[in-house]
Amino acid sequence: MYKVLFLSPMIPSDRPMETAAFFGGALGFNIKSFDEEYHICEKDGMSVHIQPAGENIGEMSIYIEVDHIDGLWTEMEPKVAHLRHKAPFDRPYGMREVHVDVPATKTMLFLGQSL
Repeated sequence: MYKVLFLSPMIPSDRPMETAAFFGGALGFNIKSFDEEYHICEKDGMSVHIQPAGENIGEMSIYIEVDHIDGLWTEMEPKVAHLRHKAPFDRPYGMREVHVDVPATKTMLFLGQSL
């Protein structure tokens, strides 16, 4: 069994640096920038992710950080086999992730565990 550690909205933006600057400047969030296009805005243990808008980005994305991604994948794989998904893989920003389209929506679900 796995435990949910964080749930973070992911906002598609046409100008990610400008969007992140808004969260930092107007709302006092601390900004972690991984490049010019991907930012995590954190405050009081909560976060909002800013990502570039684009063809492969849904109108909404949700990031759920968990404590055991491979165990979760073993449980959920047969349940999402019919959906567009990516099995666990390591990201350069230190997370191991699974990506799954949420049925009947334009939402991408990201599940991740810190490496």
